[in-house]
Amino acid sequence: MKGTFIVDAHLDLAMNAIEWNRDLTQPLNSIRQREMHMKDKPDRGRGTVCLPELRKGKIGLVVATQLARYTPPGSALAGWHSPQQAWAMTQAQLAWYREMEALGEMVQIKDLPGLEAHLQLWENETVPDAQKPVGYILSLEGADSLVDISYLHRSYENGLRAAGLSHFGPGRYAPGTKMEGPLTEQGVALLKEMSSLNMILDVTHLTDEGFYQALELYQGPVWASHHNVRAIVPTQRQLTDHQIRCLVERDAVIGGMLDCWAMDIRFIDTVSDPWQLNIRLEQLVDHWDHICQLAGNSRHVAIGSDLDGIFGTEQSPWDMQSIADLQKFRDILGRRGYAQEDINNILHGNWLRFLRNAWAA
Repeated sequence: MKGTFIVDAHLDLAMNAIEWNRDLTQPLNSIRQREMHMKDKPDRGRGTVCLPELRKGKIGLVVATQLARYTPPGSALAGWHSPQQAWAMTQAQLAWYREMEALGEMVQIKDLPGLEAHLQLWENETVPDAQKPVGYILSLEGADSLVDISYLHRSYENGLRAAGLSHFGPGRYAPGTKMEGPLTEQGVALLKEMSSLNMILDVTHLTDEGFYQALELYQGPVWASHHNVRAIVPTQRQLTDHQIRCLVERDAVIGGMLDCWAMDIRFIDTVSDPWQLNIRLEQLVDHWDHICQLAGNSRHVAIGSDLDGIFGTEQSPWDMQSIADLQKFRDILGRRGYAQEDINNILHGNWLRFLRNAWAA
């Protein structure tokens, strides 16, 4: 598949490899067939992401996560029972990324020279895309696994360049999705340390109170890696118009996500069917349109798909069977009246501009 270079700012690759036990170096059909008779998770046999499909879709740069939530006593959420256990899981995930680097499947991007060198490789048409490594920027989704703030510095040495304070439910550094309340004292202190390292703060999953508190306290680069619009899907997980305007003022970029419940308020996890509700890729453009109208331009929307983030085709737009189908947005955006410059902004330009500005310091 020939197409435009794409940046996807949110993929839980290592979680899929370690906790789902998926060999992401294999073709997508092989991964699905391997899971044919597995019933432990609802998305078995329905995955959409693997390294060959990333290359096929010219998705040459991703923000790839470490994710391990601490679950306190009494919580119904899945998670680890101590911060140390959560830390150990993130280190297993890091080890997987290192193994992918050793195989030449991936390459870690940590700074501006590394970014520019990787982009030059992907622009080199004499090398087939199938032979190019997928670049990844390491991000921590929820900070629970940082046993204390000194672990942030250890993670930075390992290449961590972006982090969010929270995930779902109660968090050690901040409450997250479906919660209320401000950052914890540890969270406030963590922001100070992140700022000293010029790390990127990901505001995804923060409560409304935590969102505004974080923007007030944090002076470094800010993005929302995978967020949609609350005016269209009125749940706390999505961004209000005022929050969007605040992010635009900070020159942030907002990654649109392809989990159906974040695209269409009618969708209910494990109940609804994307085909029956006719949830298509184009519906994400409705969210992008809304943000573009508020911003007055196309410079603040991009892709943060969250594909295979504990869901597969059963919870993705029905016209998307693989992450390579992100290339369909070229034609979809064109039909919706977006100029080529705007399309390029959304597919890669906005994330690249953000990273160049953040890392120029």
